[in-house]
Amino acid sequence: MEQTHRGAISAEISTATVRLLAEYTGRGPTKAHTVINKNSVLVLLADTLTKGEQSLARMGMSDHVLETRKRYQHAMRDDLIAAVEQHTGRRVIAFMSDNHIEPDMAAEVFALEPLQGDGAGPSDSDV
Repeated sequence: MEQTHRGAISAEISTATVRLLAEYTGRGPTKAHTVINKNSVLVLLADTLTKGEQSLARMGMSDHVLETRKRYQHAMRDDLIAAVEQHTGRRVIAFMSDNHIEPDMAAEVFALEPLQGDGAGPSDSDV
């Protein structure tokens, strides 16, 4: 995939991810950065939490906020996977997602089905 084309796809995936988070949570992150590698896509998000979640975290209820975010991620799973598959033209074979409170960040990780002739997992050069 040429660099310019990969950059455009990365931007499309970032935009789709922010839009989906806003639809599901009522507020999207203010920053998103997508990295596409041979068989993976990583979306890093910043400033993701709602005002209510920020307040709960300040009150010592970070575990509750993280559990709620896990539930959102589970609910959004199919839509996030569909967006990555649509923009990359590749099938997602695994999806992992997590949030961090301080700093307020999230990561969405998608493992792509290897292209024909590629191995099933990451190689030493991918790490």
